Amino acid sequence: MTKRIFKTAFTVGLSMLLVSIIMFIVVLYKYFGNKVFDELESQAVYISQGVSQIGADYFNGLSTPNRITWIAADGTVLYDSLADASSMENHSDREEFKEALLNGKGEATRYSSTVMNKTLYFAKLMADGTVIRVSSTQDSVVTLLFELLYPTLWIIIFAIILSVVLASKLSKRIIKPINEIDLEHPESCEAYDEISPLLAKINRQNRTIQNQIEQLKQKQQDFNIITENMSEGFLLIDKNTDIISYNSSALKLLGANQAGDRQSVLTLNRSESFRRTVDLALAGEHNEHLMQIEEQCYQLIANPVFHENTVAGAVIMILDVTEKEQRESLRREFTANVSHELKTPLTSISGFAEIMMRGLVKVEDVTGFAEDIYNEAQRLISLVGDIIELSQLDEGSPDLEKESVDLYSLAEDVVEHLKNPADKRGISIELKGEHARVSGVSRILEEMIYNLCDNAIKYNKENGNVTVTVEPCEKGTSLSVSDTGIGIPYAHQNRVFERFYRVDKSHSKEIGGTGLGLSIVKHGAAYHNATIEMESEVGKGTTVRLIF
Repeated sequence: MTKRIFKTAFTVGLSMLLVSIIMFIVVLYKYFGNKVFDELESQAVYISQGVSQIGADYFNGLSTPNRITWIAADGTVLYDSLADASSMENHSDREEFKEALLNGKGEATRYSSTVMNKTLYFAKLMADGTVIRVSSTQDSVVTLLFELLYPTLWIIIFAIILSVVLASKLSKRIIKPINEIDLEHPESCEAYDEISPLLAKINRQNRTIQNQIEQLKQKQQDFNIITENMSEGFLLIDKNTDIISYNSSALKLLGANQAGDRQSVLTLNRSESFRRTVDLALAGEHNEHLMQIEEQCYQLIANPVFHENTVAGAVIMILDVTEKEQRESLRREFTANVSHELKTPLTSISGFAEIMMRGLVKVEDVTGFAEDIYNEAQRLISLVGDIIELSQLDEGSPDLEKESVDLYSLAEDVVEHLKNPADKRGISIELKGEHARVSGVSRILEEMIYNLCDNAIKYNKENGNVTVTVEPCEKGTSLSVSDTGIGIPYAHQNRVFERFYRVDKSHSKEIGGTGLGLSIVKHGAAYHNATIEMESEVGKGTTVRLIF
């Protein structure tokens, strides 16, 4: 804008100067031309008076820079100060001569194209009918301009320099208030009145833009709050797989530390399932896949984002479905185990019954077959009872009302009940500690203690020991069951509380039981807000501690 103002000011200034010079010369030229006519008229008047008084002798000794011509009424030249009158042509056709005859005086101007000048003529009619004509030759405007070219060039050069300086200062002075406008606060600026409407419009636009920015910031803040508090991972990518937006959960789930600006999402995870999810989404297909990272299982849900029927990017959600998959796996495993555990005694009962039905059993063996059928039926009843027990614990059955229970007395009853099975294997079982009361369901607590003690006897060594201890501890009340049995390998210690899980499946039939004992202990502890601690070493024994 400064250059534009400079060029305009410079052009206007220089143009005005040139026009002024030309007009000045023209005006002066015309002015001085009129002055010359006045001088010629004055000279013609006093010459005509002199000729009237003296006659032709008046011209003798007359000295004047102008040309004098005396013309008779018929146009014949009687005298000329510069030429021989007898050799001159008749002047009756001359403009100034004819005008003088009619009006008493006449004027004329004639230009010479050869010598580039003009001649001014003034004619005065005398009383005797003759005409005195005085003429003066002057340079034309063009000639005058050529004569003044050299000084005019200097004037123009000086004018150009002056115009440059003045135009530069003027443009800077005009632009300075505009450059000093505070566009952030245009209402406080003192500028030209002509740009006040523009400043008002800028101020309105600033307020509109500021409001829009605040709204966008609020929306972005709300979006960040929502996405950052999501447990699910969120990724927004463009068509080139570059990350546009993400939340911290996505990085955490994918095991990435951070995502750089315009970083490809494929650098966060290079698994086949993740790459396939991204490729299908950018190809315009909604797709879902499962992805395994170490022991965690994630569900990937990807949706393409379209702009004018073209895929512009994709939104990828990452859900941690590890627990869901584990539960599904446990459900399938539980179903298979229940089917197996139910099928085994039912097959035995069905076989024994079929043999007896066909009369293939001797009378003396009927009792033995009946005993086997009874034992298998009891095993079924025990299994179904344990399953019902677990179901009630899972669902938090409302029939289970808590009361104040003496753990020591409860443990004492269980120990007394298991004395005979322990004695048969030469295992001593004893109770230590003191009386302590907890809030709980007596039947469930008794079942928990019974299962712990029963396992301690079953998996003990011949002539081993089982010790049940009830005592106060820092966290509350502790009930522990210790044995000197075979112990549990470390790799299996986290799984022994799962339903139907057995460390040594080959001895499950020999040892007996439903495989749900420790699972009932785990769920019973959760129902009573108790914690379970286990210490075990292969070949030395196991201690399971319940802390209420």
